[in-house]
Amino acid sequence: MRIRKILVSQPEPLNPKSPYFELAKKYNLKIDFKPFIEVEGVPSKDFRQQKINILDFSAVVFTSKTGIDHFFRICTELRAVVPDTMKYFCITENVAFYLQKYIVYRKRKIFYGKAKFQDLIDVIAKHKDDNFFVPLSEPHNAEIPDLLEKNGIKHTIGTLYKTISADFSNLKDFDYDILVFYSPSGIKSLKDNFPGFIQGEVKIAAFGPTTASAVENEGLRLDINAPNPKAPSMTMALDDFLKDYNRNLK
Repeated sequence: MRIRKILVSQPEPLNPKSPYFELAKKYNLKIDFKPFIEVEGVPSKDFRQQKINILDFSAVVFTSKTGIDHFFRICTELRAVVPDTMKYFCITENVAFYLQKYIVYRKRKIFYGKAKFQDLIDVIAKHKDDNFFVPLSEPHNAEIPDLLEKNGIKHTIGTLYKTISADFSNLKDFDYDILVFYSPSGIKSLKDNFPGFIQGEVKIAAFGPTTASAVENEGLRLDINAPNPKAPSMTMALDDFLKDYNRNLK
């Protein structure tokens, strides 16, 4: 059976040259984009109940652009003026550049890792005298607090936003050949929206080890895994899979 339709659990790329569009053209596919999760900001009154004073910290850790947005939102709502001396530690260079939306980038102390949180820990470990604030979602990846504890980093986790399952009740057709997930929350959303989901011939792609584990923990079959030694991105992994799959159809 030929692969005709793919559903990607992310917003549609704004860049017309996105590898996803190239993939659709190359294999004559229809690719739909629909986030499986929605982000809901924690109100400032609820954040106050966590008894966290952002100005007590000398450094903040960001694992996503969403974390940056909600950190500065909470600061604005609480009228907390972030000092120029605050250090920023970001999971990737791309996330670090996003800080330009809120601060004068070149005048701040900004550090970043390569992609994995372990890479960022290696950078953080060089600043052990700092007190780190780590804004995360609820639920969040347990690896992050575990690695901070293991490396003796003085830190506080704060919940600034929550991820909830998106509502698919208005989706008429769910006849996709490949489902692409980027987070464990996306897998949870699939089960929430389609409790009777039977995988059958549907292929499931997962980005990152925690997403892959979530697929298998739900008793589903993982067909495409990224990143991997041959394919550092999801689109490259899909390209490799489709190439082999189509070859075997002949």
